[in-house]
Amino acid sequence: MGNIHTFLMFEGKAEEAMNFYVTLFENSEILSISRYGPEGPGAEGTVIQATFSLKGQTYMCIDSHVKHAFTFTPSISLFVNCESEEEVDRLYERLSANGSVLMPLGAYPFSRKFGWVSDSFGVTWQLNLPNG
Repeated sequence: MGNIHTFLMFEGKAEEAMNFYVTLFENSEILSISRYGPEGPGAEGTVIQATFSLKGQTYMCIDSHVKHAFTFTPSISLFVNCESEEEVDRLYERLSANGSVLMPLGAYPFSRKFGWVSDSFGVTWQLNLPNG
């Protein structure tokens, strides 16, 4: 039986993004990575395909050698239930650095503390400290 993974397509920044993400979450690691060689078709050293895990959830990514007229959109985001206020604050600060804020970090009727950001790679994150 196959499985389903979230798949992220970057244009030359896949390995940088993976390395950044695994530093943010405990129990996270790059599981596999294959790179283009000098024969291409992508730039040498960029990612043909890679898998990484964040807190046990597996993701796949590539560096597309084809330029597209689209990138990441906030209509799909990674939703993180944080375990502490310190965790949500730290993730918000690190992920919004050189990115943008879609919803400022604060208390909302649905959450003790919540923020929605787009990171420097264009991936969007909803960071939640659940009520109760």
